[in-house]
Amino acid sequence: MTESTYNIAVVGAGAVGLSAAMAFARDGFRTVLVGALDVRRDGRTVALLNGSVRFLEALGVWPALAREAAPLETMRIIDDTGSLFRPPPASFRAGEIGLDAFGWNIENVTLVERLAEAAKACENLTLVPEFAAGFETDQTEALLTLADGRTIRAGLVVAADGRNSRLRQAAGIATQTWSYPQSAVTAILAHDRDHRETSTEFHTRHGPFTLVPLPGRRSSLVWVASKAEAERLSALDDAALALVIERQAQSHLGPMRIDGPRGLVPMTGLSVSRYWAPHLALVGEAAHVFPPIGAQGLNLGFRDVASLRDAVVDGQDDGHGPGSDASLSLYQRSRDLDVRLRTAAVDGLNRTLLTGMIPTDFLRGAGLLALSNIGPLRRMVMREGVLPRIGVPRLMQGASPV
Repeated sequence: MTESTYNIAVVGAGAVGLSAAMAFARDGFRTVLVGALDVRRDGRTVALLNGSVRFLEALGVWPALAREAAPLETMRIIDDTGSLFRPPPASFRAGEIGLDAFGWNIENVTLVERLAEAAKACENLTLVPEFAAGFETDQTEALLTLADGRTIRAGLVVAADGRNSRLRQAAGIATQTWSYPQSAVTAILAHDRDHRETSTEFHTRHGPFTLVPLPGRRSSLVWVASKAEAERLSALDDAALALVIERQAQSHLGPMRIDGPRGLVPMTGLSVSRYWAPHLALVGEAAHVFPPIGAQGLNLGFRDVASLRDAVVDGQDDGHGPGSDASLSLYQRSRDLDVRLRTAAVDGLNRTLLTGMIPTDFLRGAGLLALSNIGPLRRMVMREGVLPRIGVPRLMQGASPV
């Protein structure tokens, strides 16, 4: 049996775990990333919002990602609920708040592959493609036991091991979970007309139907529907599914064809009672799970990482170790309100679509109408959605990496 010692150990080799390992390694912490890559294609993409792009720029990986991502210059919302209070379609343009784009859309697996390539060349970073089987702590550090019997000691362990996090369970951190009577169909599509860098979201009575640009005449789909309808759609062959999608999209992109993998995603949520335990910090889906609505999940995961990095660096400046209670308490304060507000917003939007109650329809329609017609309000909401002004981690401010 061999044992190695590091300043920081990150468990989980998804996009959040890879970015966490690189963020700490670039600041000079001796870091190890534990976990095997998952590069299965499932038709899912992520819209990287402005702050996430700045974060990836700070890590030095954005140039490799930019050529495989499509900008989201306009976001268009269409009420297709059949409500008596349907507002007209609303369009929000990034140029109104001084941005070239709200974000950039890229396939999940492409993002992970490019991050992994950058991680291999990162100084101060050791990659261990193995599973973590055990976790325990003492007064000064944490001990990870790997599936092959090796052990790793670290001052801080970062749990980026997903919604079923073993580290979270080992630390005894309580969770709250919930589910919706829906599932999401995901797919990559090709179409005859240009999307013009516009993301189009139809609000239907069973959830959002969203088409998000990809490079060329391609888009990604997230179609939230009842569980039974989502399963029916998933059972269709490619040609039949493409035709149904074209009709649901009101043919605004012309004829379509399936041009990549497809997926079926359950609509669930998860929150935690706290974001840390002694020598352990939760990030990404180990800390919060969102349904695929509003591009919040992975963007919040990157904010977790950038916030944790700030807390550890600031704690070190004050003489505290990376896994100290003082540093991790700073992390808790930085994440609590942000995650709770985003959770409430996504949950509230989804549930208002499902209710079918006239007062709820009226309020939702009135809110969208106000955003369309009141310029200052629209710009304030757009800024907060993609570029929050309060509590933004330093690596998401375009600041120097040092």
